[in-house]
Amino acid sequence: MAAISRADATWEGDLTSGGGHVKPESGAFGELPITWAARAERQHGKTSPEEMIAAAHAACYSMAFSSGLAKAGHKPERLNVRAEVEFVPGTGITTSTLTVRGRVSGISKDEFQKLAEEAKDGCPVSQALHGNVGLKLNATLE
Repeated sequence: MAAISRADATWEGDLTSGGGHVKPESGAFGELPITWAARAERQHGKTSPEEMIAAAHAACYSMAFSSGLAKAGHKPERLNVRAEVEFVPGTGITTSTLTVRGRVSGISKDEFQKLAEEAKDGCPVSQALHGNVGLKLNATLE
């Protein structure tokens, strides 16, 4: 059976002076404020759709990479992943850049890079973005 994730959003007013809130059904976090300024100008304390996509991409990639490493016989000690989603007003989302720093014993840098790329391509969020958004990866073995 498929897992369905849900969130609700409410918006009041026009794009530039209005605002709203978004809330996940799971209750994993509370209602978050959203505004156009937060999206286009990065206001502190408010989120944007792109920030939520970045969070989803970082989480998904960390799980996919961990799985790929384990299947290849390597148990990761730690993976730190950052996703940066670029939004250009008037154009849309242009890129999502994943940066991973990993601590994995007994793996070569080449194999780490290969498995990091495979995880980038295999992660379900990457697959959803593929063909619409440029996907980039910076992977470093500590």
